[in-house]
Amino acid sequence: MSNLLNGLINQLQQVLLGKPQPIKLALACILARGHLLIEDLPGMGKTSLAQGIALSLGLSYQRIQFTSDMLPADILGVTIFDRQDSQFIFHPGPIFQQMILADEINRASPKTQSALLEAMAEHQVTLDGKTHRLPSPFFVIATQNPSEQAGTFMLPESQLDRFMMRISLGYPDNHAEMQMLQAMASNAHQTELAQCLSPTQLVELQQRVDNVTASDAVLRYLLALVHASRHSADATGLSPRATKALLQASKAWAMLENRDYVLPDDVQAVFVAVAQHRMRSRSDLQGDSHCLQILNQVNPIR
Repeated sequence: MSNLLNGLINQLQQVLLGKPQPIKLALACILARGHLLIEDLPGMGKTSLAQGIALSLGLSYQRIQFTSDMLPADILGVTIFDRQDSQFIFHPGPIFQQMILADEINRASPKTQSALLEAMAEHQVTLDGKTHRLPSPFFVIATQNPSEQAGTFMLPESQLDRFMMRISLGYPDNHAEMQMLQAMASNAHQTELAQCLSPTQLVELQQRVDNVTASDAVLRYLLALVHASRHSADATGLSPRATKALLQASKAWAMLENRDYVLPDDVQAVFVAVAQHRMRSRSDLQGDSHCLQILNQVNPIR
């Protein structure tokens, strides 16, 4: 399986040049059964990364373009009365796929954003009193533009907490951007991606993540980070859901490092991505700044 994961990482690095850390974080999130939020300026490769992941994993995939006039039914589906059969028939919406790309999620209204809450938390949709299960595996990759841009709605805390990680891609370095231009100039850029893993193999890897062990010393260090966030005067603290997400993400990162046990280094590697969007600031500091402060203040327990 490690060879398959390495092949997957190498292929995605051809899609998003010069960004090994965000790619690895995105894969750790998926292996930990989490949902991923990618926030960055337009044109940074957010959609390309999401599409590359879907194709590389061989998942049934649907891109939903969020707009200000979108309604919850446009995502979940509708129940329509069939006169011929004299019964109501449910017509599933685009959310009934293994992977959903919620593109520019913060351009939709809060009412429409909330349509994802049950699906993300419980992997099911309830409409007209009937519950419909979503396929397995199921996860959401959402992209959003910075909230200060025109035409955006801030995601509420309940929605943000559903995402295991939030990452940013940032500008490519000079070498990566030169590679991109050279590939375009020579018409050598890759147009099709090979499937590196099957959905069944992905589920097996997710189960292997569950079996990665964490010692009591690592758990105490993880809890020390969480408790430090709750005693911060500048931001809201992490919830118990965030605590569980941090442990599961640390396990997934350890597996990507070819280990079956968690080290404090694994917790540190994923802490900012797991915590930054949950720590709402009461000052001018951003969530990632709070996270870095906490990492500097809390020493690993050996």
